[in-house]
Amino acid sequence: MATVALAFSFVIVVASGGCSAIGASKGKAETPPESSVGPDRDALRAQAKAIFGTLPSDAADPSRPISTAEVDLGRTLYYDPRLSKNHDISCNSCHQLDAFGADGEPTSPGHKGQRGDRNSPTTLNAALHIAQFWDGRAPDVEEQAKGPVLNPVEMAMPSEEAVVVVLDSIPGYAPLFHAAFPDEAEPISYDNMGIAIGAFERGLITPAPLDAFIAGDNSALTAEQAAGLETFIGVGCVACHNGAAVGGGAYRKLGLVNPYPTEDRGREKVTGQPEDLHVFKVPSLRNVTETGPWFHDGSIGQIDEAVTLMAHHQIGVTLTPEQTRNIVAFLGALTGQISPAYVAQPPLPPDGPDTPKPDPT
Repeated sequence: MATVALAFSFVIVVASGGCSAIGASKGKAETPPESSVGPDRDALRAQAKAIFGTLPSDAADPSRPISTAEVDLGRTLYYDPRLSKNHDISCNSCHQLDAFGADGEPTSPGHKGQRGDRNSPTTLNAALHIAQFWDGRAPDVEEQAKGPVLNPVEMAMPSEEAVVVVLDSIPGYAPLFHAAFPDEAEPISYDNMGIAIGAFERGLITPAPLDAFIAGDNSALTAEQAAGLETFIGVGCVACHNGAAVGGGAYRKLGLVNPYPTEDRGREKVTGQPEDLHVFKVPSLRNVTETGPWFHDGSIGQIDEAVTLMAHHQIGVTLTPEQTRNIVAFLGALTGQISPAYVAQPPLPPDGPDTPKPDPT
């Protein structure tokens, strides 16, 4: 939704425990050897499957089944700008589903053009993450969806009650909420808004060439992508960028080996713990080549620069130009597809006579 939303731009951050596994020593840059021959694809597949596993078809919570009605409601709410004070910002404004769930901005414009200090990452595959936002302050996409709506810099609604007033005033929402929450006498609520948007976002999963390769298709990766995968594993990027989302599963310090210049205190603002200074959620790298600019502040405009900087700051490695090119090629193999029908914008229910007017103040 807006500038402090989900954690996704490109930050490869490695914990001290993870770095010990790849032999990085603080302050010392090491240049790993280049591979002179293409990797054995069967062996590479076995490694990749062990590291990344199998991408699920959705990120549904097994303890809470999701209905089609919830997804349909959530899709409509995702696109509705009336969840913002001035009726001009929707979830899709900053997480554009026709642009890989991002907006191409370093930080996204919110209410009255205000901007926060963190990059707005993609909503695609976000439900696979351990938590939401760069600092992990929301446990899941359902809770995350409720945050930007009330943030004064983002969508700027004054209260949960004000949001419910808007939804109640739009006649077309009543049947959608009743269908999604049939056991509730008064289903239109702020919490149910978040649940519905989260239900929709749990289906935003994007299978990519890497997944086809893991499933057995040797032709799914180009020679350069296969070499990049081998390098990505070999230099230690996978110490943090692992699992089905290729990241998103842990918190790590930014600038672990070589300090990274940032004033953002990271997760420390959430926990109050000194050890969380400059700690962020590791971002997923799925669709990363399509969702720049990169880093938590959107300060890097070229993906190859992002790769070389993070190799230096996080694992103490100086990549050769060939290794950088190959890793960037591999990252392209994380670009996935989603059904156009699933993300197509539905008609929004029209205002009722009592629907509040846009408020630009």
